[in-house]
Amino acid sequence: MLTGCSSWPEDYADLYEREGCWKGETFGEMLRDRAERQGDRIAITSGDRNMSYAELDDRADRLAAGFQELGIKQMDRVVVQLPNVIEFFEVCFALFRLGALPVFALPTHRSSEINYFCEFAEAVAYILPDKHAGFDHRTLARGAKEKNEKLNVIVTGDAAEFVNLADLYIDPKKLEVKVNSRDVAFLQLSGGSTGLSKLIPRTHDDYMYSLEVSAEVCQLDKDSVYLAVLPIAHNFPMSSPGILGTLYAGGRVVLSPGPSPDEAFPLIEKQGVTITALVPPLALRWLDAVSTRDHDLSSLQVLQVGGAKFSAEAARRVFPAFGCKLQQVFGMAEGLVNYTRLDDPEEIIINTQGRPMSKYDEVRIVDEEDRDIEQGQVGHLLTRGPYTIRGYYKAEEHNAKAFTLDGFYRTGDLVSKTESGYIVVEGRDKDQINRGGEKIAAEEVENHLLAHGAVHDVAIVSMSDDYLGERSCAFVIPRQDAPTSKELKLFLKERGLAAFKIPDRFEFTDSFPKTPLGKVSKKALRQIISDKLNNQLTLK
Repeated sequence: MLTGCSSWPEDYADLYEREGCWKGETFGEMLRDRAERQGDRIAITSGDRNMSYAELDDRADRLAAGFQELGIKQMDRVVVQLPNVIEFFEVCFALFRLGALPVFALPTHRSSEINYFCEFAEAVAYILPDKHAGFDHRTLARGAKEKNEKLNVIVTGDAAEFVNLADLYIDPKKLEVKVNSRDVAFLQLSGGSTGLSKLIPRTHDDYMYSLEVSAEVCQLDKDSVYLAVLPIAHNFPMSSPGILGTLYAGGRVVLSPGPSPDEAFPLIEKQGVTITALVPPLALRWLDAVSTRDHDLSSLQVLQVGGAKFSAEAARRVFPAFGCKLQQVFGMAEGLVNYTRLDDPEEIIINTQGRPMSKYDEVRIVDEEDRDIEQGQVGHLLTRGPYTIRGYYKAEEHNAKAFTLDGFYRTGDLVSKTESGYIVVEGRDKDQINRGGEKIAAEEVENHLLAHGAVHDVAIVSMSDDYLGERSCAFVIPRQDAPTSKELKLFLKERGLAAFKIPDRFEFTDSFPKTPLGKVSKKALRQIISDKLNNQLTLK
């Protein structure tokens, strides 16, 4: 196990292995098996390009050899920041073959996040596109390289002064690397509530089990066609069942360059897409757009919605609009995934966020004292199981708070449970904003704003939004020379903060409401902005 990671206690690990949850298969072996059994079948479609399982397997081998020549070795960490392109798969499986660990960054991350990932993970390489969505990512690489001149920078497209990924595909050789299925396969990002993202270690065994059960619950097979419209480095489109679950089932992944109906609807028609996944704001856009388009969407069997709570009113519109099943998904990159089942009654699909996918998932709903509460009451969700982590990477102090002594993960979600065992998401108890599925840690953005000379103090809270679910509002106590909202937004952008983390609204005040213990009452601040927004609606 990678130093800095918590493994499952041996008795639990033995149980999961004995019960067939952990099958001892690595990702490299999984791809090899699919290539041997169905090598000619298409694995990935991107634009006019189709890549078979055999071709993906071969290119992963060639790239692994190139990475090895570059000096990347087992257990090395590599920050991977690629959009929805075929190279994402080739890079990941090449690293899996070497036993090196991708650290998954999102295309929207900027210098603040990238520099942190490279430094905290002690990355030996950073893999990125030349440009994406109008942004030149090579500027991020130059900043990261200034902080670590030994960092290997590998670029898809125009590499400028860096290494071009295309030059690293060389004649494959036998890789003298033995990867253990209990080893960490990669590091994902948490949507944490404190500071910058925690890194989540996922092993081959635990993640492969998640893919297997997800594919089973979602009824994937070789004829399934999964359309990836969300950024595929996110856990949801990666594994629930996502791109990797589709490959596990032997199906085909279709990559969309973006999530808009104008991009996605033609692909559904042309490629015969059977399943895709959206976050609630995108689902609303699709629902509004479908009646104005004339694309044949009849191949679509399942529309998944997850990442944030989907309103019952919107959920009721899915079948009439698309003629397909809605599947609600509620999960986390740390592990536990809940699905509504495809044969569930309509009221369950519309009004709940599903139930745990595995019989080995252990779920508790507790009060503030960790005491189990009665069914139907709202409480804190705790969980453990064969694919839920036992600790974050290099975060011993935080782990002591985030996990119980007996290994239950404190998810930070407030939920209730129905009599039939389905979860209803009621909110969050952590200081985190869920902006359309993108998680924002208030503390991280507050720390950036406190670096502005005209800001005395700041507190960031969520505010309700019909479209995104939540947006962020920054309450600012200014110094004598008060800044403007525009100035603060520009300041955050220049500090390299991802655009989705920049507050949607700024409120300037002389003081903050306090709790009886003298702490800033964010509950009171949320009520203040809620009342203010309601008054504005009333005035209209």
